[in-house]
Amino acid sequence: MHVPDGFIDAPVSAATGVVAAAAIAVSLRGARRELDERTAPLAGLVAAFIFAVQMLNFPVAAGTSGHLLGGALAAILVGPYTGVLCVSVVLLMQGILFADGGLTALGVNITDMAITTTVVAYAVFRALVKILPRTRRSITAASFLAALLSVPAAALVFTLLYSLGGTTDVSLTKVATAMIGVHVLIGIGEAAITALTVGAVIAVRPDLVYGARGLEQRLKLRVNGELVDAQAPLAPVTPRASRRKLWLTGLAASLLLAGFVSFYASSNPDGLEKVAADQGIDRQTKEHASADSPLADYGVRDVDDARLSGGLAGVIGVGVTVVAGTGVFWAVRKRRSTSQVA
Repeated sequence: MHVPDGFIDAPVSAATGVVAAAAIAVSLRGARRELDERTAPLAGLVAAFIFAVQMLNFPVAAGTSGHLLGGALAAILVGPYTGVLCVSVVLLMQGILFADGGLTALGVNITDMAITTTVVAYAVFRALVKILPRTRRSITAASFLAALLSVPAAALVFTLLYSLGGTTDVSLTKVATAMIGVHVLIGIGEAAITALTVGAVIAVRPDLVYGARGLEQRLKLRVNGELVDAQAPLAPVTPRASRRKLWLTGLAASLLLAGFVSFYASSNPDGLEKVAADQGIDRQTKEHASADSPLADYGVRDVDDARLSGGLAGVIGVGVTVVAGTGVFWAVRKRRSTSQVA
């Protein structure tokens, strides 16, 4: 759902840029409360993982594909404020290095793909975990539903922005119907990826899942010969896997997905591209400012072999994103520590 330059006019693009800048400023302050020595490295890894999985377009309908947006996954794993920053880092790297998502539309993309998905997903997630049984399965189920709803919500926000600043005269009813319809299908893929990833992390280190903090699971204790309910922390007292091992495993998975599996991703246009072509909202699309980047379109310039070119671009993208993301989150964490000392 990366919006290119030319879809939205300058005034609305500038306004969303202000919204995005304000949200990032608020998220930087909020992330100080969410990040600690355990989760700061994980946040950088989450950004890199989202970058990698976004390269894996999956088919959702005839001639249409979709990919992970990542807001729900980031919010549940590392917190909503940090989640906004994770997705924003990914969008920035994609726009500058890979010519994916317009630079003048960066505010639109952050507002739509980072802020909307994260806020909607985390609100739904928190509402669900309050009413569902307090178990690990409930967290996974809540992750699925939160991610599922976040994608059509982002499609709706794009439609609203297009109604305010669209550069072509098209039927907004048709745009809204097409956008929400196809992104409901994409949301199913988003939900599956999010639930599987959250479930995998919970299985080895539930204490590192932000959305699982403070939750408890019911245990039965035998007291005077009778079974009674007891409350036990969801996270184990002794972790079954070290943070380093989890980080290295996650990084290896990200590199594998971006460097190898991405070659087999669907080549069909994603939901926004398909709707834009069908409804004619792409008539004013402008050439990307980074179109001459050596990594534009997720390939390495002068590398003729498509598999090698795409794989190298994916590996470079994961590396740059994990370094940039980890740097940002360690700086936020350090600022928190400095503030506490002061």
